[in-house]
Amino acid sequence: MLVIASTVSCTVKQEALKKRPNVVFMILDDLSPYAYESKEIATPNLDRLMSEATYFPNSNCAAPVCIPSRAALFSGVAPYQSGVYLNGGDPWNDSEVLKSIETLPELFRRSGYLSFGRGKIYHKPLEEGRIERNFDNRPIYEGGFGPFPDSANRVSASNDQFPRFWGVQSFADSLFPDIQNTDAVIDFLNQNPSEPFVVTLGLWRPHTPFTAPQRFFDQYVQDDIKVPAYYKSDDLDDVPEYGKSLLDPFGRFEKVGPSNPDLWKRFLHGYYACTSFADWNVGRVMDAIEHSQHKDNTIFILITDNGFHVGAKNHWEKNTLWDASALSPMFIKLPGGKPMRVKTPVSLLDIYPTLVDMCGLERPEHQLAGQSLSPILANKTEDRDPAITTFGEGLVSLRTEKFRYISYPDGTEELYDVERDPYEWNNLISEPQYTEDVQLLRKHLPIAYADELPGRRN
Repeated sequence: MLVIASTVSCTVKQEALKKRPNVVFMILDDLSPYAYESKEIATPNLDRLMSEATYFPNSNCAAPVCIPSRAALFSGVAPYQSGVYLNGGDPWNDSEVLKSIETLPELFRRSGYLSFGRGKIYHKPLEEGRIERNFDNRPIYEGGFGPFPDSANRVSASNDQFPRFWGVQSFADSLFPDIQNTDAVIDFLNQNPSEPFVVTLGLWRPHTPFTAPQRFFDQYVQDDIKVPAYYKSDDLDDVPEYGKSLLDPFGRFEKVGPSNPDLWKRFLHGYYACTSFADWNVGRVMDAIEHSQHKDNTIFILITDNGFHVGAKNHWEKNTLWDASALSPMFIKLPGGKPMRVKTPVSLLDIYPTLVDMCGLERPEHQLAGQSLSPILANKTEDRDPAITTFGEGLVSLRTEKFRYISYPDGTEELYDVERDPYEWNNLISEPQYTEDVQLLRKHLPIAYADELPGRRN
């Protein structure tokens, strides 16, 4: 009798598991929120996704560089809790917090899902054997940033520590890991797995170097590219010295900016081509989902790990706490869902608890820093705290629908009314009419900060 009851229970559990939604999760690398929103770049598939999904233009990364942003995303732990604020370190082996938690793919597997991963996901080695505990497929091919421009197509400053990354050139499709990894995901989806699955695909583009197949360069006429509307020559006049110290650590804007307008156009051309290249791969995955037998039971999520400056605040790259770095556009397409544009600021940290809710996953033992987006996706209103982006102890940015507030370790601050001043040109911190707003925002700063683990800020 006990055996029969156990068999029935097992069967019910298996049937319930089969009804859980599948998840396809894509991560772009360094998508510029300004360039995308201003439609300077041809992104037909992102535009198509916007017409089908819930779009969060004010989604924020937990840290404004790749490695800590991804560590927070997949752990559900904020940088000020883990100490992982910076690139250049070894977070998954150095952080006792990250060693002890269950990553999102690990949780999916424990909850009965088949987990398939390819491309740039963690961007740092996990402890030995742990990457295999995240994903069922073998090999777990990641790829890399290449192909890199040859010396004739590089333009690097004397203090650039990574000169191979700073150039523009076209290459054949076969040389790009993004194409190989996207092909592998499409092959997986074409197999129509019989068990619930989660796919994690990380693209290396539009991150530097600005290399892409020639057809994506051909979409633009370089001479027609204009100086971005979000560039303002005196933009830094009201920025505290600490904020300025985060800018242009490799001398790239000084070399490839307004002092060399033709080079600036060339590099903008490269960034636009790389973004359109990434968009093409997004479209290929969307088509594969649409043509699979799982299209009516698959959640598709697309994010970028952080933003990217292509001239805003006199800067290339990320590494700052302004919107250009901190905003990380997010798309969530639900089966049968209607398109929505949600201006409420949210965080990439919210993805972990959202998927726990929507996929009926087992609850992780560690506390999650984010807040589930399920009510928003169900078109319900709710109060939410400001989205937090941190880049070190006391180096923090808060985003509400109206304001971007930044606090630096030396006590200096910035405040921008992003509703009226979307490019953050006017620092209002000294304006007396905003004193009460600043006081309210300060209440949302972290109470404590985990010790900063080794890494590189500048």
